[in-house]
Amino acid sequence: MNLHALLQERAASRRPLRVVLIGAGKFGSMYLSRVRRTPGLHLLAVADLQPDRAREALRRVGWPEEAFAARSLGEAEVTGTTLVTDDVPAAIAHGAVEVVIDATGSPAAGVRHVLQCCRHGKHVVMVNVEADALCGPILAARARQAGIVYSLAYGDQPALICEMVDWARASGFEVVAAGKGTKYLPGYHQSTPDTVWKHYGFTPEQVAAGDFNAQMFNSFLDGTKSAIEMAAVANATGLAPAPEGLSFPPCGVDDLARVLRPRSDGGQLHHAGQVEVISSLERDGRPVFRDLRWGVYVTFRADSPYVERCFKEYGLVTDDTGRYSSMYKPFHLIGLELGISVASAGLRKEPTGAPRAFLADAVATAKRDLAAGETLDGEGGHRVYGRLMTAADSVRLDGLPIGLAHGVKLLRAVPAGKPVTWADVSFDSGAEAVKLRREMERGIA
Repeated sequence: MNLHALLQERAASRRPLRVVLIGAGKFGSMYLSRVRRTPGLHLLAVADLQPDRAREALRRVGWPEEAFAARSLGEAEVTGTTLVTDDVPAAIAHGAVEVVIDATGSPAAGVRHVLQCCRHGKHVVMVNVEADALCGPILAARARQAGIVYSLAYGDQPALICEMVDWARASGFEVVAAGKGTKYLPGYHQSTPDTVWKHYGFTPEQVAAGDFNAQMFNSFLDGTKSAIEMAAVANATGLAPAPEGLSFPPCGVDDLARVLRPRSDGGQLHHAGQVEVISSLERDGRPVFRDLRWGVYVTFRADSPYVERCFKEYGLVTDDTGRYSSMYKPFHLIGLELGISVASAGLRKEPTGAPRAFLADAVATAKRDLAAGETLDGEGGHRVYGRLMTAADSVRLDGLPIGLAHGVKLLRAVPAGKPVTWADVSFDSGAEAVKLRREMERGIA
């Protein structure tokens, strides 16, 4: 609770925490809108494959031109300005950098950047949850070996869920379930970039006027992003998926304790200690009352009649037994909150959530009957979506992780609704991300 004070100390001593941001998309842009207003921070560089896009992002969020006019990392360091560059390795390797933020969204790039941070001793904040779901446990292990912090990104839902789980456990409660809300109907698993806008209710005019990426939006709708994020939460907290994966029960905030308790006690969970995503829509499409579409939650249970009485005395909403209760956060602010992770990693040497074990996975699953010779188009695309599985089940069936299901050709047909396996596709076994992922799988095979 003293991050701001620590930042002020760095500002007063003229030793700002120096940071590199890789990726100037939506998440990165939101962080850019905050970093100049945070004491004790110096954004040394914004690294993006399209530097002009990064410059436009800086202008859009209100940076004056002179603030990002540095011509080299050395000039940026001396003048307190920011370099815009496409040379990511040089930005990571620069001696003054303490924290690197990966906000690229590319699993392969994320793996590469973390390994570079390990080589150069830079803490890394992983906005790139796609890379975390793919290789997070082994990347975090490599980071620990290198003496650096590997952290999930505060403001994104996985880190906020991890915080709530930590709060509950540090308070002595058994965590029964944790997760987030989303908009879900079963038919969304078959949604494609061609059909996504009707599900969101966007008109063609709205889409034409906005900065909308259909495949990215579709990854949230078709269940892929939920699978990826819950894999990250499971690997960081030890909470396990149900054997059938996510069931997306409709649930409002007043019903968390009733719905998110084990089936043996009248709820909808397979077991206590589970990750689950709740839907803001009833199965018939009606909106859930007091939904949690943008938020996160944790449910927990009392272990004694005394604690049950405390729940009642202090107004907690419980299930009908009085044993189960919940806490929730109704919103998440994405990149606007990212500075919490940057300061925590750089100043306290603590992650805001980090994977500890390979317990869950997001596996590519056919949206329709797929034919041999088709090329998969990855997260949010036309052909596959990500399904949450236990890591043991994923490895047993040799499932292809959704993070590597882009640009690979099918060697044989895959029926609709079936997982795609490594043997179903042609892949580059020498690729860095593939090798690291296969090494992680061998660890639990």
